[in-house]
Amino acid sequence: MSVPASLQTFIAFDYGEKRTGVAVGNRLLGTAQPQGSIQAVGDARFAPIEKVIKEWQPDAIVIGVPYHPDGAAHENTTRAKKFGRQLHGRFHLPVFEVDERYSTTEALSNGARDADAASACIILEQFLRELVSIKSGVTELPQ
Repeated sequence: MSVPASLQTFIAFDYGEKRTGVAVGNRLLGTAQPQGSIQAVGDARFAPIEKVIKEWQPDAIVIGVPYHPDGAAHENTTRAKKFGRQLHGRFHLPVFEVDERYSTTEALSNGARDADAASACIILEQFLRELVSIKSGVTELPQ
């Protein structure tokens, strides 16, 4: 993963067909904060996404991409990747993908009231941990 050091603030999305979780975080602290979920489908989701992007002015976007436990892609993998391309096309920001296997399960096991926003937080914090590992010279990324 090649991420320029100038990219400091990130917004993460946990894509879902009916709800999309949102979190923001930054490279300096390496943490993320949930920002709630967008409850909209299709193109209707992009107006509230635009609002949150204008509010936080991120340098880049991180999206969770789901896979089967064995790493195989499935229908939602394709949907999430398409969502990432749409975000890039609409907002002209770099988009980074994170394997989000088990993020919702982890969010629920931690007692999250909004599992989608909590999952977006988990996705973003995983991304930020990987950046730290790359910066410190660790060659193996965390799973």
